[in-house]
Amino acid sequence: MFNVVLIEPEIPPNTGNIGRLCLATGSTLHLVKPLGFSIDDRELKRAGLDYWKEVDVQFWNCFEDLQRAQEPDTRLFFLTTKSDRAYYDVSFRPGDFLVFGRETKGLSEALLTANAKHLLTIPMQGTRSLNLDTAVAIVLFEAMRQQH
Repeated sequence: MFNVVLIEPEIPPNTGNIGRLCLATGSTLHLVKPLGFSIDDRELKRAGLDYWKEVDVQFWNCFEDLQRAQEPDTRLFFLTTKSDRAYYDVSFRPGDFLVFGRETKGLSEALLTANAKHLLTIPMQGTRSLNLDTAVAIVLFEAMRQQH
C-alpha cells in the first residue's frame, strides 16, 4: 500500500520492528545502503520475529537509484525535525514513499535542501526526536487511517 524508505539504518531491532509494521500494513520496506548491520543479524530477525521472511524488502545501493527507478509522478515525503509541516496535514495516497534517515543523524542536509517542498515532521514537545520505529509507525498508520 505504501513504501517506507530507511536511508542507511543503523540499529537492527528498529529495522526489524519497521519490517513488521510494513508487513502489517501491506507496505514495502526499502533499505538504502550502507546498512549499519548485516541483514542476517540476529537482533534484526528477533525484532522481526518469524515475519521477516514475509516482508516485502527491496535493497538499494543509494537513494538516487531508488529515485530513478520510480515513475515521474511518484510522491516522496521526507520526515525530519527540520520542518514545520505536520505529517497529518498531508493527504496521503497509496504508493506514496515515506523516507526516514539514520537513527543518529536523520536525513542529510543535501537531501533536505533538494526536497524542501516535501518535508514533514511529527510535532513534539519536550524531546527533539523519537525512536525511528515509533516515528515510522506514527506516520504510516496515519497514512493507512486516511485510506478508510
